[in-house]
Amino acid sequence: MTASIFQAVLQAQQRFQQELLSKRNVVGVAVGYRESQGQRTNEPAVAVLVEKKVPESDLTADDLVPREVNGVRTDVFEVGTLRALQSTDSPRGKFRPIIPAGVSIGHYKVTAGTLGAVVRDRATGERFLLSNNHVLANCNEAEIGDPIYQPAPLDGGTTSDKVATLERFISLKYLEGQVGTQQPMPVPTPPDPKPTPNQPTGCNLAMLFKSLTNIIKGLSGSSQRVESPAASQAATAGVITVAAASESLDNLLDVALARPLNADMFSPNIRHIGTIQGTKAPAIGMKIRKAGRTTDYTESTITLLNATVNIKYNTSQGERTARFTGQVICDVMSQGGDSGALIVEQNSQNAVGLLFGGSTLATIFTPIDVIMNTLNITF
Repeated sequence: MTASIFQAVLQAQQRFQQELLSKRNVVGVAVGYRESQGQRTNEPAVAVLVEKKVPESDLTADDLVPREVNGVRTDVFEVGTLRALQSTDSPRGKFRPIIPAGVSIGHYKVTAGTLGAVVRDRATGERFLLSNNHVLANCNEAEIGDPIYQPAPLDGGTTSDKVATLERFISLKYLEGQVGTQQPMPVPTPPDPKPTPNQPTGCNLAMLFKSLTNIIKGLSGSSQRVESPAASQAATAGVITVAAASESLDNLLDVALARPLNADMFSPNIRHIGTIQGTKAPAIGMKIRKAGRTTDYTESTITLLNATVNIKYNTSQGERTARFTGQVICDVMSQGGDSGALIVEQNSQNAVGLLFGGSTLATIFTPIDVIMNTLNITF
């Protein structure tokens, strides 16, 4: 897809997105290539996402998806109900004396997630552990310095399995109101709380696809940009916010860092993949892979870019919705507990993104350079 064609598809998506989203059964909009008889063609299209395809006879005229919008073909993709991939079952084990990436990890009050990678602070060179906010920071409800277990509580982790502490995270912004502060806050030094290892109470993270737009901000003309924390901010702030030109409640990423108690315990290798050598921007048709806590090593193909999604999180204060822009959709490669896994290109050692949600039909992740620049980290 050339830049001019891609721009035309983006413009059609943006112009008709709200109209398409108002139709019954439509849960999102993205850009990609049209499919025919289960095979991807070379024809660009506005992808209309539905939880389940239904016969046209079951839809009213107002709910039918038009064959084209603004001269651009449309195509209907069945994506199912997507959920943030915190685990609900299938425990994974304890890794000692060396802990690789791609294994069970989690805040002491959550169930389980995945350690994505060992990264370094660009300013100080310190080593940190990369995963999601909902894995390491309990959907904003954690405090800086909280214990992180390997394995996670669902997998049998207890106080003796504390391997790290929460260092900093991107605060999730909820459409219904906030849980946790949205402003940078000083890093406290609290004593370790007394965990209840067999009763994790963090967000269970039910996630539903609702709407999809805007992955490549420069192409779409968005004024939203990411703040890269300076070294002084990294030392004094545990919560990082994303800058926007307006009072938008959009999120760009679900991410957090933990500080290992002993950095030598953690290997830079990701199970089945090896050491990351660089980063690469996602592209439609790119072959990718990951190692996760639940489904271990899996491969997939990127199908859609430019996605905006509404994600429903179950928190201690009830269900809340966080809207994410700039996401990537691929064929299903994950299950609950794989959240936090690093997405890597199949034919290289280049990281492509960080996984945080999915369903039985699709997986969603954030482009890696947004992650790295926002947290001011490198591999």
